[in-house]
Amino acid sequence: MKKIFVLMITFFFVTTGCKKDPLDITPDGRITIKEVFQDEKRMEAYLNTVYGFIPDYFYTYQYFSFLAGATDEAAESDVGNNLYGTISAWINGSLTPNGSPLLDHYPRLWAGIRDANVFLENIDNANVSNATNRSRLKAEATLLRAFYYWELIKQYGSMPVIDKSLDATFDYASLKRPSFQESVDFIIKDCDDVISNPDLPLRLTINAESGRFTKSIAYAIKSQALLYNASPLWNPNNDLAKWKAAADASKEALAVLTAGGKYELASDYGDYFLNAADINISPRDKETIYQIKGTSPTHLITMNGIPSKPGMSKAGVGPSQELVDSYEMKGTGEPAILGYSDAEHLQPIINSASGYNENDPYIGRDPRFYASIWFNGALYDNISGSVHVIEAFIGGKDQLIKTPPNIFNTHTGYYLRKFIDPLLQAGQSSSASWKKYRLAEIYLNMAEAENEANGPTTEAYNSINAIRNRADMPNLPLGLTKEEFRKRVHNERRVELAFEEHRFWDVRRWKILDKTDKSVAGLEITRNANQFIYTRFLAEKRNAWENKYLIFPIPLGDASNIPDFGANQNPGW
Repeated sequence: MKKIFVLMITFFFVTTGCKKDPLDITPDGRITIKEVFQDEKRMEAYLNTVYGFIPDYFYTYQYFSFLAGATDEAAESDVGNNLYGTISAWINGSLTPNGSPLLDHYPRLWAGIRDANVFLENIDNANVSNATNRSRLKAEATLLRAFYYWELIKQYGSMPVIDKSLDATFDYASLKRPSFQESVDFIIKDCDDVISNPDLPLRLTINAESGRFTKSIAYAIKSQALLYNASPLWNPNNDLAKWKAAADASKEALAVLTAGGKYELASDYGDYFLNAADINISPRDKETIYQIKGTSPTHLITMNGIPSKPGMSKAGVGPSQELVDSYEMKGTGEPAILGYSDAEHLQPIINSASGYNENDPYIGRDPRFYASIWFNGALYDNISGSVHVIEAFIGGKDQLIKTPPNIFNTHTGYYLRKFIDPLLQAGQSSSASWKKYRLAEIYLNMAEAENEANGPTTEAYNSINAIRNRADMPNLPLGLTKEEFRKRVHNERRVELAFEEHRFWDVRRWKILDKTDKSVAGLEITRNANQFIYTRFLAEKRNAWENKYLIFPIPLGDASNIPDFGANQNPGW
């Protein structure tokens, strides 16, 4: 790559060969960066390369795994069957400064920042026929930089603010780590600049523009970044001003996004995840703020199947008993399980006022439970009048196999339902897509931040109840204390955002990793005549729960070559 494209961190020189830049036809001098920006098509192609560093999400981890398998949401069926799989390596504690078994995005995110900076340095003098288009492209590049920076510091902690390309003479040893607040401030400034730009649309209306960034994404990033910044991991002294800033950002986002019905919650929670967002003037889907382009899967069902359905390759991600326990009772709106009296979550504290019956545990639960999890007795489909019933009991067609666990059967007693269209067969392409940002998250951000800043106000109640009411759940009871409301908000995030890669980060920013990630429980079901007997069991012991796992280590290359990085390596590493 030509010198003008020099990477910003020395680590990049040997690690960013993930893709070939279509503009990189040097070093023979046939084109320069200046020439790229004098050609409008090449300039727009360069912006496409900036988009090209957006990480993969959804079920794209090694052998089609979900990140949920590395959390207390689920147990991945690869574990115990694929010793070198990313999820197996993660839960065994294989994260080191030499490398991460999953989410190894460090060089990719820096490369995206680098290319965004190059674009922003040249766009003002570029040969662009339309000033409005120039302004819009500049806003997109600015927002991409904010996105990459946020994904970077969410994972690795504060990083130097680099807002320009660096030439070959730059002294990388001079780089210093700022505070997390300073890193967030830079991201928020970029988001605010984008929000104030009149030429970037709030939402896309032309399908051909699918995948491009919009102003609504700036609101979503700002809401999320300020919430994390106010959370215990990054706000150890519980500075209420940080919570107020987070609440204000989410209030502003909701006011702008929902004005005139531009964005609104989908009416059917389960159906929402079975389809890609449609892009037109009057879209059916008004909840999705950003979906990752190109994630409509062909192997989703095959890799997250049930044994009795033909064509499946593995059971995939099996929901944990802890996740099942988190779904409240629809009739009362009360938690079914209040907690556990043991460390392995095998002795639940049952809420006697909830209506929960441990001998019939799947009756009367939050509708999101039925939209997210296949359980024993669930009706899988209705094809030509034939209904498929899940048999997860011992000896059933979809039985749990504990010893040894295999790749085809559940490791917990449950199978993934969310994202799975039961009318599709293995091998058929699904319409499901990965929604990186959606309106429901901002409602939840608002409820959490408002409660922490001001207590359970009417605004906090209204935000969380909007989510609950969409799912046909009762409002939260009035009169909750700040601590009680916090617990309900945390649980609401867990069930509403299940399998959407929020839990992995939530338990870290709340600093509860040591309470959630030591083990995962399952449910063994045996049939005695017409009755079922339910017995909890320890499905997995895990080793990635100590405080050092709250933040990823700075990769060894940068920690060795940049003195301030080595001196300020993340705690525990």
